[in-house]
Amino acid sequence: MNQLTLAEVEALARAAHEGQTDKAGRPYAEHLAAVAEGVRARGGDPEQIAAAWLHDSVEDAALSEEWLAEAALTARTKAIVRALTKRPGEGPEAYARRVLAAPGALLVKESDLAHNADPRRLAVLDGPTRKRLTEKYARMRALLGLEAEPEPEGRTEAEAEPEAETRTEAGPA
Repeated sequence: MNQLTLAEVEALARAAHEGQTDKAGRPYAEHLAAVAEGVRARGGDPEQIAAAWLHDSVEDAALSEEWLAEAALTARTKAIVRALTKRPGEGPEAYARRVLAAPGALLVKESDLAHNADPRRLAVLDGPTRKRLTEKYARMRALLGLEAEPEPEGRTEAEAEPEAETRTEAGPA
């Protein structure tokens, strides 16, 4: 079976998340593109870039575990996506252990956390949400053994706090 190309993976991920937006109202596919680009910029390989495009697909039920099992992807890409898929009731320690145990997953998660911490994404969130997410993502970075992200030039520490849980379904509430 021929493996999906990165262009095909990107198209699938964009289609799977069609209609989803973040809390700022931005298309959710922008997050996926930023994570994939972050993986590429950090020296990630095509399997990791493919996993970056798909990292939220199973968790968000945009694609099923059955789809992933049958997809024309490498075993490593599938393993990274599974490692990054949070499970109901799972604590952050167990999640971090699974990410660390899957070869290649840490780089994808690092890129995900970096984009979630983008001050431009945080600017639209209320103070308590920003604070809660800042603490959550700082804890995850610590559990994963990642150093704190450097502050972007021209930003204050308060402006550079993490975000991430910003997916919403499009359509009527």
